Amino acid sequence: MTRIATVADIDRLDFAKGGGLVTVVAQDSRTGAVLMVAHADREALERTLATGEMHYRSRTRGPWRKGETSGNVQRVESLTSDCDGDTILALVIPAGPACHTGATTCFGENEDMFTGQVLSSVAVTIRERASTTDETPSYTRKLLGDRNLRLKKIGEEAAELVLACADEDRERAVAEAADLVYHTLVVLQSLGVGLTDVARVLSARMK
Repeated sequence: MTRIATVADIDRLDFAKGGGLVTVVAQDSRTGAVLMVAHADREALERTLATGEMHYRSRTRGPWRKGETSGNVQRVESLTSDCDGDTILALVIPAGPACHTGATTCFGENEDMFTGQVLSSVAVTIRERASTTDETPSYTRKLLGDRNLRLKKIGEEAAELVLACADEDRERAVAEAADLVYHTLVVLQSLGVGLTDVARVLSARMK
């Protein structure tokens, strides 16, 4: 595997295997969602490195910059080739949907993917709010700055969820569960813990 950070790194890629092209898998660096699969030639990759935005090459319409007409550009975080040098994983921050249909990804919006993307996006937003220096702090910043407040809110939201479930109020239970998940993520952020850490524990328990 090769981290592609300079034009010289491009020389290590195997363009011959794909007739002058390599496959590019674009993945949202924040949520982990696989957005799209396309191709790139040497020129497209050089433009990507030069501009910081993803450029591709289509076998039918030639070179193109993602978001050139839609505005849904993809800002590059990193480019890494696979072990064979004929496929690239592009970690990007998308400015909008990746698919021409308007969907977030070219692989549709299935329920499991949607759930994971939303949770990851909320966790990313909380992490970003934690590092901001805005003089008018958000509610998230307020919670992160007040240990007693965030712990109090966890207890309150948990109790409200219990009451909603006891009343068999489905709509209220969903709303209270959303509040509890959000406040739980804030508390975890204050400890330097993320969704990945929780996922590892759950995965281990499933074995």
